[in-house]
Amino acid sequence: MKSLFTTIFFLFFLQIGWAQYTEVINSKRPGFSDTPYSVGTKVYQVEGGLFYKNVGNFQFFDPISNQTFEYGSTGIGTDIVFRTGQFFERLEFNLDLAVQNESRDYTKPTVFSESGFGLSKLTIGAKYLLYQPVYTDKTKEIHSWKARNSFDTKRLIPAVGVYGGFNTNLLHEMYKNAGGVSPRFAIFTQNDLSNRLIVLTNFIMDNLFTDQSENSYIITVTYSLTEKWSVFGENQGFFRKNVPNDFQFGAGGAYLINNNMQADFSARMIFDERNDSSYLIGAGISWRLDRHKDQIITAKTDNNEPLVEEKKGFFGGLFAGGLFKKNKNKSTKMRSVKSSKVKTRSLVPPVNKKAQKAKKKQNKRLIKDQKAREKAEKKYNKKAKDSN
Repeated sequence: MKSLFTTIFFLFFLQIGWAQYTEVINSKRPGFSDTPYSVGTKVYQVEGGLFYKNVGNFQFFDPISNQTFEYGSTGIGTDIVFRTGQFFERLEFNLDLAVQNESRDYTKPTVFSESGFGLSKLTIGAKYLLYQPVYTDKTKEIHSWKARNSFDTKRLIPAVGVYGGFNTNLLHEMYKNAGGVSPRFAIFTQNDLSNRLIVLTNFIMDNLFTDQSENSYIITVTYSLTEKWSVFGENQGFFRKNVPNDFQFGAGGAYLINNNMQADFSARMIFDERNDSSYLIGAGISWRLDRHKDQIITAKTDNNEPLVEEKKGFFGGLFAGGLFKKNKNKSTKMRSVKSSKVKTRSLVPPVNKKAQKAKKKQNKRLIKDQKAREKAEKKYNKKAKDSN
């Protein structure tokens, strides 16, 4: 048992260093699904927007009064998500809330109307990345066009994250859960099928241990048209205890204003088992305050102390290149690190000893032939002189 806990402890801290931070904002809008990745440490992100919702005929069973209620409604409101990464790169804390003004017209069990303005959702939670796949870098393949452009089967293995939180009941009377505070758990996966195509899958258990408990799934497909524009399609299904199951289909797009800001728009249709239809449209903005720091050794000072690049956040670059544009990296000192010796290689090409030996042997043979010719020439001249 002790060895098991030791292994879990080791694996947990071994994975903490895996980077979650990206140079470009990572927003869960405009879809309803969530990614397994966190925003990164020292990043503070706000995602908000306005929405209009029209419900044709909502139906639910109230176990307290033992009655079935039906109503149609219209509502306008705002949904806001606060996200931040703290302590570890893989860990993110978030707060999800919605405020809306809604008018309901009931048809069962009696005909009446009500309206209200206030909090309709307030959920606090955290998520953690369990597994991050590593894909093959095909750009380094220079020998085969087919290998460079073939599909990497490793991309079928998704990144996996887990979420845990609770739904507070500090809500308007129209939205309160009779069961009070309830837990919420989820599993998030992400497949980067290519540099442009991403598939997200969420499995969610919400309002657990209450009469309003529900299970749901979300499948989102996102495709990047350009560096600035992306589009998405989404399907969500709800399986509820006291409410007929319904299925939602959404679509929309997002535009990257800069590395720290994104604008989005979306529309969603809702179909339930009674062939009733509702719709929701919305638009919003995602923005982050980027205080994330990367330490990368780049050089050494005269005191043999390494220098690091420190990435500056929002306010450091506000006046140096435009709003929300990051400033240039500056070097700061960090503690010295242990260095190790490495083998060096001479710029002079290595000598071919075999060729050198053959060249030397050839030179000796040439010298010997030269001496033989000189000796023969002297002998010939001597005979000619004697004959005269």
